[in-house]
Parts: sequence; C-alpha cells; structure tokens
Amino acid sequence: MTPRQKPGPSTDFSRRQFLQCLSAVAAVTAVPIPAWGVATQPFSFDAVLDKARKLARRPYQATPEVHTELLDKIDYDTYQKIQFRSDHALWAGNGDAYPVELFHLGRYARQPVAIHQIQEGQPRAIEYRPGLFNYEGSGISKPPQELGFAGFRVMNPQGTPGDWLAFQGASYFRSAGPLNQYGLSARGLAVDTATNGRQEEFPRFTAFWLDQLQDEGIIIYGLLDSPSVTGAYRFVCHRGNPVTMDVTSQLCFRKHIQQLGVAPLTSMYWYSETNGRTGTDWRPEVHDNDGLALWSGNGERIWRPLNNPAQMKVSSFMDQGPKGFGLLQRDRQFDHYQDDSVYYERRPGLWVEPLNDWGKGSVKLVELPTNDEIHDNIVAFWQPDNAPRAGEELGLEYRLHWVDNAPFPADLARVVATRIGRPGVPGQHGKRDQNGRKLVIDFQGGPLTTMEQRYDLEVKAETSRGKIRNPYALKVVGTDRWRAAFDLHVDGIEPVELRCYLKLQDRTLTESWLYQFHPGDYGIEDVNA
Repeated sequence: MTPRQKPGPSTDFSRRQFLQCLSAVAAVTAVPIPAWGVATQPFSFDAVLDKARKLARRPYQATPEVHTELLDKIDYDTYQKIQFRSDHALWAGNGDAYPVELFHLGRYARQPVAIHQIQEGQPRAIEYRPGLFNYEGSGISKPPQELGFAGFRVMNPQGTPGDWLAFQGASYFRSAGPLNQYGLSARGLAVDTATNGRQEEFPRFTAFWLDQLQDEGIIIYGLLDSPSVTGAYRFVCHRGNPVTMDVTSQLCFRKHIQQLGVAPLTSMYWYSETNGRTGTDWRPEVHDNDGLALWSGNGERIWRPLNNPAQMKVSSFMDQGPKGFGLLQRDRQFDHYQDDSVYYERRPGLWVEPLNDWGKGSVKLVELPTNDEIHDNIVAFWQPDNAPRAGEELGLEYRLHWVDNAPFPADLARVVATRIGRPGVPGQHGKRDQNGRKLVIDFQGGPLTTMEQRYDLEVKAETSRGKIRNPYALKVVGTDRWRAAFDLHVDGIEPVELRCYLKLQDRTLTESWLYQFHPGDYGIEDVNA
C-alpha cells in the first residue's frame, strides 16, 4: 500500500467521501483489545506504557473481523444513514466539557477499537449497544448486540454544532483547525514509508482512554500496536487558535525498523499556480497544502513548494536538533480556488514542534503522482539517523499546531508564489532556449514590506546542475511583493535541485526557497516567436 491510500479493503471510497464521512461519523480501520481491568490506582500514562511493553515482548496478533456479512452491507450510502445519538455522547450535558461521539463500524471500518472514559481518575470501558445509534432508513433492523466502535470525534462545546478533532483508522487523526475545515491528517507513526524492498507498515491505535481537562481541552491516551512496534501515547489537546496537541510517546520495538517516520503528516496536492497547466480541472488550484516549511537546527527558514511529479519522488532535508517543520497552506484567497463546497482556502496547516532533543536525522518528503483530489499523495515526517533495533525503546515529545499560518514567524520575507514558464523576455522575438525554463518566485513580508523600488537586491540562486542565467529582483508594481526571477538552462530530464533567496548587501531578506524541478514534466521544447 502506498502512502497516498488510507488502510482498508476499499479501492472506490473517494477522498472527498472520506472527508464527508468524518463530519457524519466517519469509517476507518482499528483493532480492539480487551477492556481494561479494575483499577486500584489513578489512571496514568504509565499504565498504557506498561501495556505497550508487555505487548512488545509477545508476537504480534492481528484481531479478526467481526460480523463480516453485516459490515459488507454497510457501504458508503448506508453508512450515512447510521447516526450516533448525540444525547448519548460521552460528557453530554456536562457544562463546558467537550462531548465525544463514537464512530460506527462498516464496510470501510471492519475492526473495532477499545474506548474508555476516565472518570474520577478511573477508566470505564465503553461498550457498544445498538441504542447508541439511530439506524432509521439504513435497512438494518436488528443490529448485533456486540459490535464495537471505529473511533471517535470530539465535538465543539455544548450548543455549537460540529466537531474539531477526530481519531480513526490505523493511527490517523486530524483537526478542523482554527478555520473549522478538515484537510490534512497526522499519524501516530509511520514505518518503512516509500522504502525500497520493504512494504509499508501501518501501526494502529488499538485502544483509547479519554479524559477532560479543566482548562478548555481533552487528554487522549492511545495504545499503538503493529508487527514491528508498540507504543504508549498521550495527547493533551487544546481547542484554540491554533489548536494544539502536546504529544508524549514511548515506542517499544519488536523488530528492527529500517525507516522510522516520527510525527508523520499526510496531505493532498494536485496543482497550484506552479503546475496549474498540468491540471485538468476548471478550478485554478486544488490542494490541501502548498508547501513544506522547515526551521532547521541552525536557524535557517526554508520553504519547499510541493510537487505532483510524474513518478514518486523522495526528498531528504538533513538536520540536527530541528526547531520544527510542517505542511502549510499559505494561499488563503478564495478566488485562487473557486470551490465553495470544500473550501481549500480554509484547510489547516500542521506544524511539528519538537519538545525534546531529536538529535541527528532528516525531514523526509514523499511526493506521489495524482490526477485527482481524492488521493492523499504527500507525506512528510522526521526520520532519526539511528534506526531502532528490536528490544530498544524511544521516547519522543512534540507539539502539533493546527494553524492558519506559521506559528513562529521570522523577520524575513516568505515565499507566497512560485511560477514556471518559458525562458527569456516575454514578448521578445527570436529563438528561445529549448532546454530552458524561467523560475519566478514572489516574496512578501518582513523587511520587504515597506521597501521602495530599488535595483540592488541580490538574487542568490543555485542549482545542482545546469546554469542559472539572467537573475534579477524587482518590486511588483502596486503591491508589497518582490519578485525574483531567473532562467535555468539544463540538459536531460533528471530532477534539478534549486535554491534561491534575496540579499541586500550583508543582510538576508527572505527565507530560503528550495525546489525540485523536473524538466520532463514541463514539456521543454524549442519555441520560436
């Protein structure tokens, strides 16, 4: 299975349907464990960690499906007719607490996950019963007395419709963010994503314990399990602007893992102003996020626009002690998308902030080809240099920021657009470079905001191969944007790594723009005016 697909048996369950499903009791996969025993001590993270360590010492055991004939009948349309009864939500009617609604099982959610509610420090297993759901119109007249749940969603405060956080499917979870629109997802862990000779493994949360916070939040404990690794997780979640989740995890390895993906993010990028000519849709842009942002351990700020390549591409950004990274949606203008049903301009970005020392490693960016918006084709995660071995443990702490903008702005102009076109001067007659392309990068903010037009800004452009020609930078008339442009001459169709930023004398004015240019994707040809 590729990173662009959610785990599950279906191949025709569209991404758009998946997004709709999430708001109306979504369907995905998880695995149960027996209900937690009678507790004599207040519940804590250590209780989950003890369970993870015991699991790691035993061979992995997958849980068989339940009531398979019934679940086969609960397709997408049927699923929409099965509604959780909101008056049965956990913490329903409990003042300022966030109600929690549970997801039903179905064709695309075949194995239940154990869910517990913590009250007065003690966990209580939540058992399925048919009365929790309204089956009217679904064609299911006699649901089984023992079935289970596919996950849960955390609702907005009492009296406010909708939800702001959901966990469902393997170790996937996501938030609607400050603009109340779902988009990209996060995962608890990624194992051997896009690794040659190895099949990707999808660890799964098999049990959850939920507790309310007194200060506008909820605590979620999760038990992770897979053939190679187990883990204990704690998510301290706050609904604000931004939505934040403080994550504590302790991983216990059953096997050697070649590529461990920490804090993995999953998104969709079809096309934008950069590659819009390759899109076949009437809308100007279609993407959940438009770039990967990095704040390196040495303080450099980097923006890497996303690609929709013809073949899978994996990029590595080596670092030590990273300050953060994330998939962001910088373009917030409705007229750039023109879609008033799914609102791409409202999709959240997700920033990962390490809270302990992550040491040496790299941020990995996996870009897969797609010809539609229904596929998640972008994955980003942190890969430690030291691959974990069987019997070892690894503790990680980080904060997730679900944002409408980067959470830690710098006094630098940032990239707001990347465009690619014919080389040379527009409207100029003559033969153009058949192996050339013009790269145009718009910067905005920071020290460029109030800078008047001048002609001594230096374009610091570099290429991994080929030649940079005719670089220049000018203020875009009538705006506060500055535009850097240069021509790239390159032979062949192998990818080219590009870097660009603006300087004025000894001062760096912008973040660093990095881009992987694929000459063969843009139909370079001999053009005569």
